[in-house]
Amino acid sequence: MKRRLSRSRLVTVGFLLVIGYFLWTEHRAHVIQALPYLLLAACPLMHLFMHHGHGHGHHRAEKRAQEGKETSLEGGDD
Repeated sequence: MKRRLSRSRLVTVGFLLVIGYFLWTEHRAHVIQALPYLLLAACPLMHLFMHHGHGHGHHRAEKRAQEGKETSLEGGDD
C-alpha cells in the first residue's frame, strides 16, 4: 500500500522547510543563542509526556494487586 501526500500537506512541508532555511540563514546567531533555553524547556515537557504525570503507575499497580487478590480468593473455593 503506497501512501501519498496530499497537496496541502506537501505545501505545508515545503513552507516549513523554507521558513527553517530563512531562520537559519538570516537569524543564525539568534537561533543558536536560543538552543540552551529550548533544551531547558524540553526537560519538563519530556517529563510530562514520557511519565504521564506523577502517581499514575502506583494506582494501576495497586488496582492489579487488588484484582489478583480477588481472583485468588475466588479460585480457592474449589
